[in-house]
Amino acid sequence: MVESSRCGGTALRNLSGDKGTILVVDDEASIRRILQTRLEMIGYSVVTASDGEEALSAFRLLTPDLIVLDVMMPKLDGYGVCQELRKESDVPIIMLTALADVADRITGLELGADDYMTKPFSPKELEARIACVLKRRSHKNSVNIIPNSGIIHVGNLKIDINKRQVYKNEQRIRLTGVEFSLLELLVNHSGKIFSRLEILQQLWGFVPEMNTDTRVVDVHISRLRTKVESDPNDPEFIITARGNGYFFPRIIDSEQE
Repeated sequence: MVESSRCGGTALRNLSGDKGTILVVDDEASIRRILQTRLEMIGYSVVTASDGEEALSAFRLLTPDLIVLDVMMPKLDGYGVCQELRKESDVPIIMLTALADVADRITGLELGADDYMTKPFSPKELEARIACVLKRRSHKNSVNIIPNSGIIHVGNLKIDINKRQVYKNEQRIRLTGVEFSLLELLVNHSGKIFSRLEILQQLWGFVPEMNTDTRVVDVHISRLRTKVESDPNDPEFIITARGNGYFFPRIIDSEQE
């Protein structure tokens, strides 16, 4: 049964969806309505918010499984929302932006968003990207590199594949879902060089229409290095193969549990 209510200006609907709850944040009512209808039709619960402050309230109240977040909004823009959310959560975030400059689009990724799409966008493509991110989030497409406990030690890192957790010098570090999946991909195939296109296909499930879309990979690599490397400018784990892509050095003398 579909129900409607209001909570602090945030619209709550279809909170019994089988696929999980998605928070759609956009100041354009038409976009909220279109996405809400389409996502509900394919089995998601949908929560909507019209500005950044409402978005934060809705997130803290309902803890959705994924957020579709517009950039240009009143009160608090999408960048500000993303920055606040990353202080307390690694919830997947797909940003929507009408900004034409590549640097503006990349800003959201640098703040911790998992993916972005430019307006105008295809709702069907957005649905595909949502499905891909949630699939990665649920770990259905991951492979345990260690059959028993799924834990590997390399250098000062401890990577728990099953729990999707990483420890550096025995301290847990917070990775977003896409950051962990990126690390997992490279570790799982240590020694293999992955091009940016291959990483996009593996983690995002699409081939970019423009070369600038591969910048998504570079930004996530940079963020991952700042978290796992002792010196991000002289990386030990996430290595650049000039002109080819990225790789994790072949694991030798590492402990496995």
